[in-house]
Amino acid sequence: MNYQNKDYRKNHELLHTPEGVRDIYGLECRKKLFVEDVIQKVFKRYGFQHIQTPTFEFFDIFNKERGTVPSKDMYKFFDRENNTIVLRPDITPSIARCAAKYFKDEEFPIRLCYLGNTFINNSSYQGKLKEVTQIGCELIHDDTSDADAELIALTIESLLQTGLKDFQIDVGHADFLAGLLEEASFDDEEVEQLRILIASKNMFGVEELISSKAVNAQLKELFLKLPDFVGSIEVITYAQKLTRNERSLKALERMEKLYHILEIYGYSNYISFDLGMVSKYAYYTGVIFHAYTYGTGEAVATGGRYNHLMEQFGKKAPAIGLAILVDTLMMALSRQGIDIEQKRIHTMILYPQENREAAIHLANFYRMQNTLIELVRKSSHRDLAEYKVFARKTNMSLILFIEQKDRIALIQLDKEEVQYVKVSDIIHN
Repeated sequence: MNYQNKDYRKNHELLHTPEGVRDIYGLECRKKLFVEDVIQKVFKRYGFQHIQTPTFEFFDIFNKERGTVPSKDMYKFFDRENNTIVLRPDITPSIARCAAKYFKDEEFPIRLCYLGNTFINNSSYQGKLKEVTQIGCELIHDDTSDADAELIALTIESLLQTGLKDFQIDVGHADFLAGLLEEASFDDEEVEQLRILIASKNMFGVEELISSKAVNAQLKELFLKLPDFVGSIEVITYAQKLTRNERSLKALERMEKLYHILEIYGYSNYISFDLGMVSKYAYYTGVIFHAYTYGTGEAVATGGRYNHLMEQFGKKAPAIGLAILVDTLMMALSRQGIDIEQKRIHTMILYPQENREAAIHLANFYRMQNTLIELVRKSSHRDLAEYKVFARKTNMSLILFIEQKDRIALIQLDKEEVQYVKVSDIIHN
C-alpha cells in the first residue's frame, strides 16, 4: 500500500508544471492563436516579413554589454563544447545578430517580424510568468521620426484589431534623461542607481541622490519634476522652457515631430508623454514607448529605438522595434470582457466501423473545401447523445452521422434539427 501511495504521489507531481510556466489548451489556446494571427496580418499589411531565431543562443548575445536583462535572470546551461548557452530572454538582440549576418551590405530599410517565446527567471515572489509569448517587429536602416511614428501606429492598429479599445501609449525618449545625467556629471554607478529610483518612482531617493551632488538649482528642480512631466503634448512645451541642455532639447523636438506625424495617422489621441520613462533595456537610444490598458498592471506592448545595438554585431544600422506581450494582452482582453469571436465551424463525421470508407471519402471532400472536419469512429459502447454532448463541448456546430453506407443524418447542434441525405449526393453535387 505504501508503494502504491508513493507511486501515486510521484505521478501526481508529474502533472504539475514548474513555477512560472503554464499549459494553455482548449478555447483559451484557440483564442490566443486567433489573436496572434490577427496581429501578424497587421504586420504583413505594413510590409514586414517573418524571421525565426533559435530559442537558445550563446550567452554573449545577451550579456550585460548588450544592454539586455541581468545575467542572474537568464536560464543558463552548457553545451558539449562547454559554451555557456541561454534560453533567450529577449528577441531583439537575436534579430540584430541575424541582420548583421544576413543583411550585412544592405543599406535600405529592412522589415522583420517574429513570433516566439522568451524566458526570464524572475524571482518567484513577483508572481510573473517566466515564459511569455512575444509578437513583434523590427524596422532597420531607418532613423527618421517617420519610422518612430510608423512603429507606434503599427502598435496601436494591432491592439485595435484584437478588440482592445481603451489603452494608452506612453512615449518617452532615452536622450531626455541621458542629457540631464550627462550635464549633472553622474558616473556609471550613479546613473544606474538613479535609473532604478526613477523607474520605481522613488522620488525621495532621487532627491537624496541629487542632494549629494554639486548640481545647480535649475537642474536639481528638473530631476525632481520628472514625475510631473507626464501628459499630453503640452508636457513637451513645458519641459522645453525648463532646460537648455542640447541633447535633452533634441529629444523633446523628436517627440514633438512624432506626435504631429501620429496626428496624420489619426492616432494622436492614444498618445501620452512620460519624460521620466526608463526602460529595463539599456540598449534603447531614442524614442521608447509602453502600451497600457485596464486589467493588468504591466504593459501589453513595449518598444523603442536602438541605434547602436547592431554595431556590437559588426553592422552600423539604426533600428526601432516593438514587442506585443501576448499573454498580458490576453489577460487584459479577458478581464475587460472583450469577446474574441470563435465561430462554431467544426464538423464531426461520426461513423461505425463498417462505414469507414464512406466516412473517409466524405472527410476528404469537405477538407478540400477548407471545412474543418474531425473524423470520429463511433464506439458500440456509446450512444449518439454522448457524442452530441462532446461535440457541443468542443465547439462543433454539426454532426454528420453515417448511419448506413450511403445515408447521413445531418444533426444541427444549435437547433436540434436532423436531415437525411445521401453521401453520393453531397460528393457529386
